[in-house]
Amino acid sequence: MTVVTASPVGQPIQSSEGVESDVTYVPAGPNTVIWGRLPLRIDTPIASVEDGETFIIDTVSHEGIMPDQGSDPVAFFGRSGIPATDVLRDTVAISRSVVREEGDGPHIATGPVAIRGAKVGDLLAVHINALDMRTSYGVISTRHGRGVLAGGGAIEGNYSAVCIVEPVSCGHVGAISLTPGSGETVRFPIAPFLGMMGVASDSASRPHSTLPGLYGGNTDVKLLNPGSTLFLPVQVDDALLFVGDPHYAQGNGEVALTALEAPLRAKLTVDIIPGELLVDIASVEGPFAAGHGMIVPMGLSENLDLAMRRCTANALELVVAIFGMDRHLAYLYLSAAVDFSVSQAVDIVKGVHGAVRVSDFPSVRDTTLARFILRAAK
Repeated sequence: MTVVTASPVGQPIQSSEGVESDVTYVPAGPNTVIWGRLPLRIDTPIASVEDGETFIIDTVSHEGIMPDQGSDPVAFFGRSGIPATDVLRDTVAISRSVVREEGDGPHIATGPVAIRGAKVGDLLAVHINALDMRTSYGVISTRHGRGVLAGGGAIEGNYSAVCIVEPVSCGHVGAISLTPGSGETVRFPIAPFLGMMGVASDSASRPHSTLPGLYGGNTDVKLLNPGSTLFLPVQVDDALLFVGDPHYAQGNGEVALTALEAPLRAKLTVDIIPGELLVDIASVEGPFAAGHGMIVPMGLSENLDLAMRRCTANALELVVAIFGMDRHLAYLYLSAAVDFSVSQAVDIVKGVHGAVRVSDFPSVRDTTLARFILRAAK
């Protein structure tokens, strides 16, 4: 079952509250997060889970606690009418205690969590079972000259909007003012996902939180919502999984700089796919996903054209490996039938993702890997 719920207005989901007693729980707090950088092979895990285990992990958003926002979430959100009691205590503790060096990224990663038995060369499947919105508000911002229209002069500057999440008959919507100080609002659908999920990199220096890579990280693929699975190439033994950059809503492209950023509680299940089963997708570079009847290839590069090229190449390899389609015909199929979208265009490393419909194909190849991916795609 896939679940998205929201905290009622004025009742945030604080750390440890409402957690099932029989499930491993990983809180977000000063001792369990990294701010601005990502886990390395040398890091000591803050928790560990078994292959096939389901666990719960909290995330917090960086919005409202960055230095240019005053480094005080109570004051920042208070200026928009959010009472101090509605600000998460773990967010306050992190803003006061966790060191973020000048030049580090903005994102706060919870982890790393060891996945016992994962080996270098394996594939880690991370199933997103449920996402709970921990607050009923979030932030959208454009800052640091990083939006798509930066340099144009018309809408320069650093500014943000605090958006309220409102319940409606079919779920929830976010509300942003039509004009400054106006009582009228523009409302848009809420569709939470984790913008950042990854495994520790096998590198000597700690990766910047903004930069996705072969290890996953800040991919900002909005399709990674409940009911989807992210596949991550394991870089170090025990994988050392991390998550962060929670979003309540995002448009493909994320053009201003951020999406609607706000904290999430995630319920995840992890499975290890042994490296010897991955021969058919050995040419696939980096992470990919599946869910809601789709296979989701990804491509990453500082050059958007190259990101598109890599995504297309990964899509081709996945279609051939999973469905047994002729390579030349698969290339033509991708052009006629598959939507390729810009995941985000505002980070240094840009992303493209595709959406391959499983229903287009008459059958799946009779391999363990293909059957596993197909189950994740349903």
